[in-house]
Amino acid sequence: MSDQIIRGLVYGKGAHVDPLSCLEDISAVIAARRAPGYPHSIWQIVSHLNYWMDYDLRTIAGDKPPYPQHAIESWPQHPEPIDQSAEDQWQRAIQQFRALLKRIVALAESDSATLGRLVTKAEPADRQRQCTLQTALWELVVHNSYHIGQIALLRRQAGAWPPQRGSDTW
Repeated sequence: MSDQIIRGLVYGKGAHVDPLSCLEDISAVIAARRAPGYPHSIWQIVSHLNYWMDYDLRTIAGDKPPYPQHAIESWPQHPEPIDQSAEDQWQRAIQQFRALLKRIVALAESDSATLGRLVTKAEPADRQRQCTLQTALWELVVHNSYHIGQIALLRRQAGAWPPQRGSDTW
């Protein structure tokens, strides 16, 4: 039995906004903008999500990527100035995000035995812990949901809400 709840949350069901609709219709200029008093742009948040999804999916696959020594390592900068080259890079970040979400969903559609498989995850200070594949996927979904909420808020602040594909406006 696959975890259809994870699939639904990845693509914005229930109380979760569709993360792809939050990104697809904004320009690199809006994505790179920083709100006063807020440390990260939408672009940086997407890069951070891509970093951790890739990291965790590599870990799930059995790789042992090094855990970052400092949090800033998972918060890449976006290019300056924002020109056509930057727009292309922003679109590639969205494409990577979309591809990583597909990989999460594919894993969530695994059978119960696969979802129950143990995954060894690295933690700060070189500690390790084990959890099931299903738990690792839930951790990814929750992390994404947290940051997609930030993106929705930043879009509202920039006057770029709701997305073209629609979303709650209250």
